[in-house]
Amino acid sequence: MKIGYSFWGFLGSGITDTPDGGRSHRRPFIDALLDRGHDIVFLQADRDRLEAGDDLGSKYIFDGGFPDIEVLFLEWRWAIPGRNTTACGTEGHTCDLHRQAQLINHYTVRHQTPTVIWDKDRTLRAESVWRRTAHAVVCEAALAPTPGARSLLFPVAEDLLDHSDPAALAARPRDLVLGYVGNQYDRDEPFDRFFAPAAARFEHVVAGKWTKTDRWPHVHFLGRVPFEAATAVYSRSLATVLMLPERYAAAGQMTQRIFEAVLAGCLPLAPADILYVERFVPAELIVRSGSEVTERLSHLRSIAGTQQHADLIAACVDRLRLFGLSRQVDTLESVSHQLVQPAATERGAA
Repeated sequence: MKIGYSFWGFLGSGITDTPDGGRSHRRPFIDALLDRGHDIVFLQADRDRLEAGDDLGSKYIFDGGFPDIEVLFLEWRWAIPGRNTTACGTEGHTCDLHRQAQLINHYTVRHQTPTVIWDKDRTLRAESVWRRTAHAVVCEAALAPTPGARSLLFPVAEDLLDHSDPAALAARPRDLVLGYVGNQYDRDEPFDRFFAPAAARFEHVVAGKWTKTDRWPHVHFLGRVPFEAATAVYSRSLATVLMLPERYAAAGQMTQRIFEAVLAGCLPLAPADILYVERFVPAELIVRSGSEVTERLSHLRSIAGTQQHADLIAACVDRLRLFGLSRQVDTLESVSHQLVQPAATERGAA
């Protein structure tokens, strides 16, 4: 089928000054859809070319108009005051929200085009009309999505899991006990509880946009780093802490940070209040307090490089199969076909 795909971000490495976490999984997801024979046209601005100067070998098609499509697929955008709510052309304006509104009005409203909304940030209101629209389906990257929504997790390629070598990862020298890559957004509470106490005891770094840090003078903040530098941080770190906004934790929504860390051999400690936490990490890596983080890190440091360490990495890799790329593509295909078939029947009857 022909899919019109709307996303605000990058397919390649992009630029440093952006919070686009989708770079870790968006391109593999799209390439897998292309490999299954679907046609994809991108409906937002080509930021790879315009901002990063990368045309990605002219492999992908972008269209700023309204091409004929069978399914509209939206990585959901929301209002960010002072950024995408301002007038077009004003300083600092991004047109993602305006363009999304155009696409919805043209396709979803006017032409009743089957529409899939991937609410990756859990910002779509529970009472949204799109949750009650017959030719639209909302997907969320959560194990317990909002009633009526489908679960579409952030994907990781199975090839990466199959070729992972836990023994080699465990043997790699690591000069940091604790590392974290990610932005501050809505993470102050878990940072206070789980990361900051351990950071007072162990060598660590935090990479990402953290603008209010006065309360943690002992923490080494690097600021934002290039996308590809995330792997370097995790490769130096024995462990990380999976810190989620409360709205993610309550729905069992894990971010792409878990497979970025695990595939670099960095063990993810996960707070126990994350719903279905046992599906994300083995029991040995579930923590309930900052003191438990400190205890687990001391233990992990004592077994670093051993078979026990390698076995823990292997157990984490095995749990990543929950996010398997083929499973997520299957989900999107299933949802899309369920929407397209009734629409095709109605057109035939007309």
